[in-house]
Amino acid sequence: MAGYKPVAIQTYPVLGEKITQDTLYWRNYRTPVQIKEFGAVSKVHFSPQPPYNYAVTASSRIHIYGRYSQEPIKTFSRFKDTAYCATFRQDGQLLVAGSEDGVVQLFDISGRAPLRQFEGHTKAVHTVDFTADKYHVVSGADDYTVKLWDIPNSKEILTFKEHSDYVRCGCASKLNPDLFVTGSYDHTVKMFDARTNKNVLCVEHGQPVESVLLFPSGGLLVSSGGRYIKVWDMLKGGQLLVSLKNHHKTVTCLCLSSSGQRLLSGSLDRKVKVYSTTSYKVVHSFDYTASILSLALSHEDETIVVGMTNGILSVKHRKSESKKESLPRKRPAYRTFIKGKIYMKQQDDIMINRPAKKHLEWYDRDLKSFRISKALDRVLEPNCVIKTPEVTVSIIKELNRRGVLANALAGRDEKEITRVLNFLIRNLSQPRFAPVLIRAAEIIIDIYLPVIGQSPIVDKKFIVLQGLVEKEIDYQRELLETLGMMDMLFATMTRNNSAPVAEHVPTELPEEEMTETPCQPADADKSS
Repeated sequence: MAGYKPVAIQTYPVLGEKITQDTLYWRNYRTPVQIKEFGAVSKVHFSPQPPYNYAVTASSRIHIYGRYSQEPIKTFSRFKDTAYCATFRQDGQLLVAGSEDGVVQLFDISGRAPLRQFEGHTKAVHTVDFTADKYHVVSGADDYTVKLWDIPNSKEILTFKEHSDYVRCGCASKLNPDLFVTGSYDHTVKMFDARTNKNVLCVEHGQPVESVLLFPSGGLLVSSGGRYIKVWDMLKGGQLLVSLKNHHKTVTCLCLSSSGQRLLSGSLDRKVKVYSTTSYKVVHSFDYTASILSLALSHEDETIVVGMTNGILSVKHRKSESKKESLPRKRPAYRTFIKGKIYMKQQDDIMINRPAKKHLEWYDRDLKSFRISKALDRVLEPNCVIKTPEVTVSIIKELNRRGVLANALAGRDEKEITRVLNFLIRNLSQPRFAPVLIRAAEIIIDIYLPVIGQSPIVDKKFIVLQGLVEKEIDYQRELLETLGMMDMLFATMTRNNSAPVAEHVPTELPEEEMTETPCQPADADKSS
């Protein structure tokens, strides 16, 4: 047994992810900090001014968090029902929010009681924002109306009744205090001008609009609804520039990076995607554990905050670029470690190397002791199956080579055989593992066929495995048909390329004969 040779783990080529500058930039965040809120987080908004605190709207409360705090530094709870869309003013001193009872409330960050209450909506107010002059508030509600409020006088200035369904999103222009945009469940996005008392632009999104976003320049408008994100050119009368469909479920929120060169979108499919605003291609993606309702980026993209439907607030902070200063080592310790390593071999010296001791893996120890079932159990652990499936496949291949794979798979209970079937279902369709796992699947079917019907869990796994095999067979059949069509095309192209050459050869022969025949009398004359 001293000459046991460890199992050679076969390496397989895997397509690596293309590393770009965006990948390095957006991966440079620490492990997310998760904060539990009282309800679904419907809105997250950063203060535009230092220290860049952010407001979180969840249930009937608004919490103000510091950039690095995990507990709220201030709470606004003067709401009779659910609060919506807490938004900071440009100077960071005031905060406005809507509510389920139709009241728009204005708060001072340094106080707790509302400074102003704007009453006029008859249903829930889902979107509020400050205009560019800081003295007016725009609100949209489920009563199909959009209202403009004056802060100093606490009065309603204008009411727009041009939507035919719930108004769920909106934003004000950062350049013009009279322009603001709203999106509605009537599939339209409308731009209003306070000077004309009506909408000046209307675009059809095609889906209930969940979020709208104006670029800082005011020339581009982004709308999201359904699975679509659409970019409109406002300077060309609302011309559609691009329509994106990269999410699998409804896109609920939009956000711009600090530079304005990247657009972020969050969706119910639990993903945040980052787009380039020049090519509108996905340059990076984040995965989360629940459906996403809100998204916000802090100044210089230092912090990314995501609110989810399960009430979890995920906060990621950018890693600091400052390098830690290494502690100076003591010189005696340094000399001790390099002692003898810099010695140069002389001519008459004999070099003796101490062989490095090799430690066997646990599955190799089991195989060395002929514990084949135990070795297979070790490589079927979740950590090994998910991270290094090639190790599991190599052990199955080695057991099959030894002729003991059937013995290792036999005699398993419901839990153990389910673990084996899960691994087969997960990896059987991969071409690099298929030759080994197909043989394992055949052995499992032969062993456990007599007991089919005794466990509904195992029966369900066998049905899934059967569907996977049938799907793979159909896929292989389609590939063979495609290969046959390609061979036919290549054969036709080869025949067409060789045909002109074949036609060109006989045409030269008569010319040669014609050039040779006149020469014969001349030669005859010369001979005569």
